[in-house]
Amino acid sequence: VQLQASGGGLVQAGASLRLSCAASGRSLSRATLAWFRQVQGQEREFVAAIRSSRSTHYADAVKGRFTISRDNAKNKVYLQMDSLKPEDTALYYCAADFSIILSSIGRPDQYDFWGQGTQVTVSS
Repeated sequence: VQLQASGGGLVQAGASLRLSCAASGRSLSRATLAWFRQVQGQEREFVAAIRSSRSTHYADAVKGRFTISRDNAKNKVYLQMDSLKPEDTALYYCAADFSIILSSIGRPDQYDFWGQGTQVTVSS
């Protein structure tokens, strides 16, 4: 599976962005799909995940502002980010895994497939 993330950019605080992640090589319809983010020098941080059942999970820091969704027909996962804050600035990665258990959904070391990252910068 190859993942390609896109949609990052430079925006002002309060603005919105929509990240996309397109997959090739295998259908993601049975995979758990997630977004993580990383600031240079810090650990990769869980943002959101969506399971094959379409149940969603969010980090507390983004709950109510970010929405993860998937389009199995297009083999894509999205992250709608609203009310962006400067502290959301990071490199955002999409990830996929076909066998992850619910209790591990926020652990980056449990995901087998990763995109290359797309930069989101929020200015104050």
